[in-house]
This record gives sequence, structure tokens and C-alpha cells, in this order.
Amino acid sequence: MIISRFFNIGSGSTWPGHIALTLNKNFIKDILKTNDQRLKTILVAGTNGKTTTGKLIKTILAKGGYKVFQNESGANLLNGISSTLIHQCNVVGEIDNDFGIFEVDENTLPLILKEISSPDFVIILNLFRDQLDRYGEVNVIAEKWGNAIVSLASLTTLILNADDPQIASLGMHLKGVKLKFFGLNDKSLATFKNQHAVDSTYCSNCGAKLIYSEIYFSHLGVWECPKCDNTRPKLDISASPIYPLLGIYNRYNTIAAVSLSRQLNIEENNVVAGLKNFKPAFGRQEILNINGKKIQIFLSKNPTSFNESLRTIAGLKAKNVLFVLNDSIPDGRDVSWIWDVDFEDYIDKFKNIIVSGDRAYDIALRIKYTTKNSNIKSQNYNSKLKIYEELKEAIDESLKLTSKNEALYILPTYSAMLETRKILTGKKIL
Repeated sequence: MIISRFFNIGSGSTWPGHIALTLNKNFIKDILKTNDQRLKTILVAGTNGKTTTGKLIKTILAKGGYKVFQNESGANLLNGISSTLIHQCNVVGEIDNDFGIFEVDENTLPLILKEISSPDFVIILNLFRDQLDRYGEVNVIAEKWGNAIVSLASLTTLILNADDPQIASLGMHLKGVKLKFFGLNDKSLATFKNQHAVDSTYCSNCGAKLIYSEIYFSHLGVWECPKCDNTRPKLDISASPIYPLLGIYNRYNTIAAVSLSRQLNIEENNVVAGLKNFKPAFGRQEILNINGKKIQIFLSKNPTSFNESLRTIAGLKAKNVLFVLNDSIPDGRDVSWIWDVDFEDYIDKFKNIIVSGDRAYDIALRIKYTTKNSNIKSQNYNSKLKIYEELKEAIDESLKLTSKNEALYILPTYSAMLETRKILTGKKIL
């Protein structure tokens, strides 16, 4: 890790764990067993919001006087979790912390539950289509999760998003596990509109199409089945004292973190202090100041997160937007999902639109089909859409178009976010 960081070639957040697992396939299990008298484990899973929720929890627990660590760099596969443990333990494998927070990749959750058979807390946030070429459809992931969590012991508290029908259904037939449900109960936040990016609208019990009295975004809302008694579970918590980040999706992340803090009886003043002092993780509404100009980065890696990023920046009266679309392995090779993003609702609100990335022309074509003007044919055409194959050139041009009293909003996919931050800060994260 030290060598990797010294030469600025990354954080060394995965390869030490890869080596450890190669030498000992039970490394995670053995380290946690060594520390099971003190260290409590918190797993955070879901398609969107894992890193932010984990960091919210960490900040609150730290204010409560606990020593906490998290796999903050987003290294959420088994090798990343192993590396995090290596970084935290001494030469005899002891960890001097009260809590370990592990955000867990969708496919990794069943695997990590084999290594951590009795986590103290498991939070499951949501389930959306993401990297279909790697994960498959959401029902495939939901089935894997359901099969994995049935083995949870009574020592585990399972915190589920009741507004997501697939997630709520995970708790339907569980016995012995302590269940807590969170969600929203605020009609003023509801859109009452079906988005293109809707994934789970059928009853997991009988297969009938669900009906919604409120929709917050995608398939999250107040739902019930018209044919059986399946309905959104009663909420244990539906609000936070404050919300440190913008967006409806971050309300869910914050409420999930507050829910866990209440299970631990963290004093309310420490919860509020933690939320007030919260700083977003890299690329998740992170604000950078470059040459006196404000840049805010909104990681947008699938249709739902892209829609919510657009919705949030539109609320901020955004005028200058840079979209960066990549198709690297962390992003998913298939970028056809951009046609499920509701660009039509937002594009006309923006003054300058720059596109870049490995698939710059794909997203440019998608945006072209949202506009009333069908004559966008070339880089020289006098329009607000500009295409730059080179990301640095795109960032430079975007900054030139952004005046001092405006902000530049960058919406990149995952690998594009890492590249963008390296250009802006000169440092790599992974």
C-alpha cells in the first residue's frame, strides 16, 4: 500500500487482499474470528448509495466516541475487504477498533456472508439494474441475496428499505433475525410519475403488478399488491433530523444510517453533530474548487442514479454540465442503459452540455434524440452540445464555459469519475 501511494499509482486498496486470499482463502474469516470479542461488523449492500451510507454511519459512530474503519475507497469485492482488514490489523492480526463497516458489491454479498456468518448489522438499500452484462437482471440478484440471508443468526440486525419491493420481500420469511424497516413518508417528495428506469413493480408473492399511492423515484415508494396481502411493511423510521446531502436518494442513505445509530442508542446530539460534519465521499456530490471555479461531481452509473443526479442538479439550476460515459469493466460493457435515462425532462434546462469518455458519441447521440433541433451534425455546429474525445480537453472547455458565479456539474460513470478526479486533483484513488 505504501509503495503504491508513494508513487501515486493508486491506493493499494485491492492487491494486498488478493495476495492474502491467495495464501489463505479463509483470511477474512480468520482475522474476524481473532477479533470477535471486540470488533462489531456492519455490512452495507445495494446498487446505489453504499459508500455514502457507510461514510454517514462512520461519521455518526465517531461522534459517538467509537473507533471505526471503513473500506472507503469503494473496494467492495473480497480482495478489497481483505485489504481493508490488512490495513487495520497489527502483526499478530489484532484490530484496535470498535466497528468495521464494509460496503459490499452485489455479487459479493452472498460470498462475504460465508466469511462473516454473524455480522452485527446488515443494511440493504435498494436494487436496480446495473451492469447487466455482469450481474444479470435484478431478480437474479434478489434470489441470491434471499438465499444468503436466510442463514443469518439471531445476533444480526437486518435493516431493509421497505420502499423497494424486492428489498422488503427479503424479510418476509425470515425467523430469528431482528428486522428493521426504513423508508419515506412525505407526499411532498413524491413524483407520482413512472420513470423509464423502473425495475421491480411486480409482487414477489403472487406476481401481480403492484400499485403505488406514492412514487419517490424509480420503483421506490408506497406500494401494495392488489391481489394478495403483500404491502409495504410498517416503517420503523422515516425521517432524519437533518440531511447533509441533496437528493431524494440521499434521504434514503441518511435515514438508513440514522436507523442503525438508533439500534446502537447513539445520543441524538451526536447523530446531529455527525450529520452536520459529514463530508461526501469522492465523486458523490464532492465539491472541488479549481482556479476559483466550483465543480461538483455526481457519480451516475446506471439509469436510476443518472436520473436522480439530473433531478438534483436541475433543482440547483445547473447551466453547465459535463457527461462522461465509459464502458470499462467497473462501468459495464453494455451502455444501452443510457436510453432509459430521462434526459428529455432536463436537457433543455442546461446552457452548455459537454460530452466525453470512451463512449462520448453514444451519449451525444442519446442527447441529440432529446432535442427539438435535429440538425446537430458536427463539432462546428452552433449548438450547446459539444463532443470531446479527450477527457482533459472536455474538462478544460467546460471550465472555460463556466463563469465565476456558476458551477460546473460533472456526471460520470464509475471509471470516468476516477479519471476525472485524477485530472482535477492529480491523484489516483484506486
